[in-house]
Amino acid sequence: MALESVLKHKVLNGWPLFWLIAAPMSLLMVVKASGFDLDTADGVSSMIQYSVRWAVPFIYLVVAISALQALWPGVFPKWLKRNRSYIGLCFAVAMGWQGLFIFLMSNFHREYYFEEVFYLRDELEGSTGYIFLAAMVVTSFRFGRQFLDARQWKLLHTCGIYFLWAYAFSVYWWNLFYYGNPVPLDYLYYWAGFLAFALRIAAWGKQRRDCGAKAGMTPAPPALRLLGVVLIGTGLLYAAIGGYWQEQLTAALLAPGWSANLVLWLPFWPFEPFLSLFAVGFGTLLLTRSAEPAGLGVRA
Repeated sequence: MALESVLKHKVLNGWPLFWLIAAPMSLLMVVKASGFDLDTADGVSSMIQYSVRWAVPFIYLVVAISALQALWPGVFPKWLKRNRSYIGLCFAVAMGWQGLFIFLMSNFHREYYFEEVFYLRDELEGSTGYIFLAAMVVTSFRFGRQFLDARQWKLLHTCGIYFLWAYAFSVYWWNLFYYGNPVPLDYLYYWAGFLAFALRIAAWGKQRRDCGAKAGMTPAPPALRLLGVVLIGTGLLYAAIGGYWQEQLTAALLAPGWSANLVLWLPFWPFEPFLSLFAVGFGTLLLTRSAEPAGLGVRA
């Protein structure tokens, strides 16, 4: 009850919570920026990295909130769900700072940007992410939401959240399993991103299982459930050992000419960072599959 009383305090809800997070974060951005020479490309690059490190935890949390509420309903998950929009806006603030530093880099250090930073696919992924972010921010307010019906609003925000999560998660996957020499924060952000989406898969599986049980459906055959468990275990294992299979699998996936062309412009193709989660998701699908009880077939 004490925690519930604390979490109901007006300072920890709504706009006060937003300002409680966004204002100190922005102040720290200014303080950190004052320690770098923003007249140099290296200084601006350092601030791009610093700002995105602030942003990533917020998008991971937004992804995980509904799953936490479904899996472990309680006071804290309920508080998170109540303030999810404001937590999302804190992510937008951090990304706004990153956008500012990217603007400085691309306009005042153009040679460095196009020689060291610019890649077409990265540009497409980043631009798409900012388009989603801008649309989500605008439609988080009444004046923007009025242009969308409930279904359109949900589709926009669901796709946007998934895309922004995927962009952040994939960055840290590549840092760990391709570029080498990862720092401890790369491990933390990679596994936090994996956990955030894995929780959504678990919540979806729980919903499928509960719906099946409520409808009187029988569980999947033991062999199918065993296959589901094996796939989930394989996904978890491959999530941890990406460095052992990334090079060979990427080469195989990009061997066809059409696939090699897609990698130049299709975001995330061929989806190596997400293959482990695909396996976990498909395993969960099999594990929670239900069948109609005997004698309850479709009637003519």
